[in-house]
Amino acid sequence: MPRIALITLVVRDYDEAIAFYRDALGFTLVEDTDRGDGSRWVVVRPGGGEDGGTDLLLARAKDDEQLASVGAQTGGRVGFFLHTDDFARDHARMTAAGVRFLEEPRHEQYGTVVVFEDLYGNRWDLLQPA
Repeated sequence: MPRIALITLVVRDYDEAIAFYRDALGFTLVEDTDRGDGSRWVVVRPGGGEDGGTDLLLARAKDDEQLASVGAQTGGRVGFFLHTDDFARDHARMTAAGVRFLEEPRHEQYGTVVVFEDLYGNRWDLLQPA
């Protein structure tokens, strides 16, 4: 059965992006391979590193056009949904790590949710499904 394995996220800098996703969001660095041309193949995975979900390919912007898309890849909408099994734990950890939340957590019919921004301004939901 086909599944989406990777989603590319254009970033300004590999190392700052790795640090944010690993240290602030708790992702696992799965791969960081030098491609020999100044670029790297950098993959991060939510959670403890178990395979089976969708990973992020952190791709450094190569030109001005790509650089202009950093932080605006979904036109200002929430474009990424980070599910958790313990909202309070992850919200507290992310808050302590300096993640910028755009609202207070709220309880919806579908679960507990809060919108936050990554280091570039891309909007994410932290969501514990009902």
